[in-house]
Amino acid sequence: MWKHMPLTSIHHFAMGAALASEAARNQGKFWEFHDKCFANQSKLAMDDLKKYAKEVGLDMPRFEKDLVDLEKKKRVDADIAEAKAIGITGTPGFFVNGHYLNGAKPFDEFAKVIDDELTKLNIPVPPKPASN
Repeated sequence: MWKHMPLTSIHHFAMGAALASEAARNQGKFWEFHDKCFANQSKLAMDDLKKYAKEVGLDMPRFEKDLVDLEKKKRVDADIAEAKAIGITGTPGFFVNGHYLNGAKPFDEFAKVIDDELTKLNIPVPPKPASN
């Protein structure tokens, strides 16, 4: 699940990218669009976002209409309000069965939290893959 937390104080184009990704979601292309934005984080002006929308195959008149749809803004604002209400102030952030991981973490830290949660639920922890 993805929740928006555009940090507009440090990323001038973050809100536009969030709204554009919601417009892409309307056409079933959220993740494709998301991946384009993350691969090009230094290029998120509106012209760039429209270029990425074309590249992922969005219907451009619909995309441009959805960009200004107030429901998209309400969704992003609701995500921001939810984050603030539970004390999240930055990104990235992850929840694993209610356990909050703040910031970028190595894979092993995620694996430990997941294994601990599985153990609490009496679910067998799968064996670790053999390393090559």
